Amino acid sequence: MLLTEFLTAENIHLDTPASCKKRTLEIAGKLLADAMRKQLPEEIGSDEACPIACFDALLKREKLGCTALNNGVAMPHAKLANACIQSLEKPIAVFMKLEQPVDYEAQDRKEVDLIYAILFPEQSCNHYKAYLPKIAEKLSDKNIIKQIRTAETEEDIWQLFCYLDNQEEQAEKAEKTEEQANEKTE
Repeated sequence: MLLTEFLTAENIHLDTPASCKKRTLEIAGKLLADAMRKQLPEEIGSDEACPIACFDALLKREKLGCTALNNGVAMPHAKLANACIQSLEKPIAVFMKLEQPVDYEAQDRKEVDLIYAILFPEQSCNHYKAYLPKIAEKLSDKNIIKQIRTAETEEDIWQLFCYLDNQEEQAEKAEKTEEQANEKTE
């Protein structure tokens, strides 16, 4: 499970209006904060999930280097140290298909219309950071990008992500089975 490891079906948003890169990060911050509120334990107040803190973390990370993956896809990500996200067991993600592409300062100079944003709890950042290149690899596949762009509903995208993750799991199982068979023959 890669694409759906931190993402839920409710956190997929289509036709998101955004006019620029900064606005996409603001929207991602708000959506991530909203998603956090839904996952917080009851003893932690929902006010702790602050959209401004989420946006600030994404913007700070973006200033270190552009998170565009090329081909119109970006993967803004950051670690967040506030008490709210620390109470979460794993990172949280949102996916946005923008209403109109925006200039994201991508290396290939293509405007971005697909955003997969992730916030990591600071204490588990080292544990989960290995997922980033794997997710980026999936989201860089031109066939996958094409399928996402032709999806008409959030459910279509969710089903595509679930299918891709299932394919990944099946490939890993087959690889392990083959390794075990090879060990027995040696």
